[in-house]
Amino acid sequence: MREVSKILVVIEPNDEKLKALKRAVALAHKTGATITAYLAVYDFSYEMTTMLSAEERELMRRCMVEERTQWLEDVLEPFASQVSQIRPLVEWHNRPFEAVIKQVIQYKYDLVVKATHEHSVLQAVIFTPTDWHLLRKCPCSVLLVKEHDWPDNGTILAAINSVSQEQQHIDLNNNIIGTSQYMRSLLQANLKLLNCYPAGAVSLAVEIPEFDPTAYREAIRQHHLSSTLKYAKAFDIVEENCILAEGLPEDSITQYAKELDAELIVLGTIGRSGLTAALLGNTAEHLLDGVNCDVLALKPYGFQSPVTLNKN
Repeated sequence: MREVSKILVVIEPNDEKLKALKRAVALAHKTGATITAYLAVYDFSYEMTTMLSAEERELMRRCMVEERTQWLEDVLEPFASQVSQIRPLVEWHNRPFEAVIKQVIQYKYDLVVKATHEHSVLQAVIFTPTDWHLLRKCPCSVLLVKEHDWPDNGTILAAINSVSQEQQHIDLNNNIIGTSQYMRSLLQANLKLLNCYPAGAVSLAVEIPEFDPTAYREAIRQHHLSSTLKYAKAFDIVEENCILAEGLPEDSITQYAKELDAELIVLGTIGRSGLTAALLGNTAEHLLDGVNCDVLALKPYGFQSPVTLNKN
């Protein structure tokens, strides 16, 4: 995501602070992008109203959509003068994430903006939240908004996997850094490049007497450092702005985001789905509850969403 011209912001009536909408407006003001404010409405009780005819149920749905459209127009009215175009869109849909992704596919949005909330582990596995579905399945970039402001001279943290030799990961790393530099220019921020590497394998030291864990650990570190500096050189990032962290990415990124008081984390997500996603998740997903700043998740080039326009 090297530029933003069309933004789809997901509106949630329980987001009283309008975090996502305000963030989308701030971005659109800087980029000239247009905004579609999207609200999915659904009431299962309407489908269960057997006493009414199909036409009467349709009328009830239409009335609810019209009512929420009027509410959304009133919400958007104070922001109209700040952007080139902002329009409401309300649809009746029982799976909001599917509705959002279909909008992205059909109308080629560059960015989806959504406020995110804390989720319990149980909810995350069994009742997968909409923002997790968007991380895994949305074909465009997703900005998940929290409480942190976007002050001038803030910090953007770009998290990469510098040692991967897979072309998909190389392209994704380049996209992460390029997008981070684009966001830096918009926000007048400082950019830090972060690469995480695994801790030394203590079990090997026990099983192999001649194994030197200190030398092994340093060799791993040097490998990651040289790979990270290659990316830094390619994007004119000075070594002082490169961070090498030992440990799990979700732990290290969270730690440095707090230490640097970062306003935005930019990273890639490979879009796992199904049982693999439920059991393992993605780094972006693990981060959501641990940080108090926005997370911008990018997909690999050529990513195909499992959601299609003709899917019910």
